[in-house]
Amino acid sequence: MSLLSVENLQIRFRTGDGLVHAVNDVSFDMAEGQKLALVGESGSGKSQIALAIMGLLARNAEVAGKVRFDGRDLLSLPASQLNALRAAQIALIFQDPMSSLNPYMTIERQLGEVVELHEGASRAEARKRALEVMEAVRIPDARNRLRAYPHEFSGGMRQRIVIAMALICRPRLILADEPTTALDVTVQAQIMALLDEIQRDLGTAVLLITHDLGVVAGFCDDTMVLYGGRVMEAAPTPAIFDAPGHPYTRGLLRAVPRITDGNVTLSAIPGSPPNQTAAPRACPFAPRCVDAIPACHEMLPDFREGRACIRPVEELT
Repeated sequence: MSLLSVENLQIRFRTGDGLVHAVNDVSFDMAEGQKLALVGESGSGKSQIALAIMGLLARNAEVAGKVRFDGRDLLSLPASQLNALRAAQIALIFQDPMSSLNPYMTIERQLGEVVELHEGASRAEARKRALEVMEAVRIPDARNRLRAYPHEFSGGMRQRIVIAMALICRPRLILADEPTTALDVTVQAQIMALLDEIQRDLGTAVLLITHDLGVVAGFCDDTMVLYGGRVMEAAPTPAIFDAPGHPYTRGLLRAVPRITDGNVTLSAIPGSPPNQTAAPRACPFAPRCVDAIPACHEMLPDFREGRACIRPVEELT
């Protein structure tokens, strides 16, 4: 049985302009210890999938489909049972550590209250666990920094604190939503190396949400590419980089600078992301696709053999 099974997930938002179809019929499975990447441009639905798993969607959201964790459908769980799973079994690393940390609480309290709430730990035990997890994510002088406030840490250190908060109850699944956003490349590398080491040590499954293909290449076992709220391609990560089978995936890879190709001009994907106030009736990428044919604008391709494209791979440019 899969640890996480998402089946035909649909997420819509009621707005003044009508329904926004943010996620359209997304399905995937994750096993214990697997590292899966959700990749795509902003607005492709990546973060909304994570929020749906956690039960944290905005109040104007409408959700359909199934999200099963260890056989339990999260979308139908009462709030009390869902709260018991959060942090203890499923943890979310938010992409902005400054807004996800409480500026009025010390780091010790923010970490410790998670253990007190979910495991009934005493204040002394919670402090001990907070210190252990801060040392695990390599916060310098952790013992003396327990009583510090978020503003006293650098951006990279705040991100480590957010990771520590996600790890303190040793969850089975971590949802990492753009965990290296706004960090310089050196700190990015340190954060991803830390996540990789922790994942190996604890055997935790990680769902990595990112638009950075460089991060994906060095971390994830499998990759799923989303566009317009739909899955365009899904495959083991090496196959995505070596033999991408969808025009959108190829466009993303052509836009990535390579250290070995210093004289090559990067190729941008023309056009803009789709207007999602209407349910897709054809391939959402067709208006921007250099390989599109008339049929691409008329029919919604099925997801078969790891890709959602009506054109054979050998015909793609």
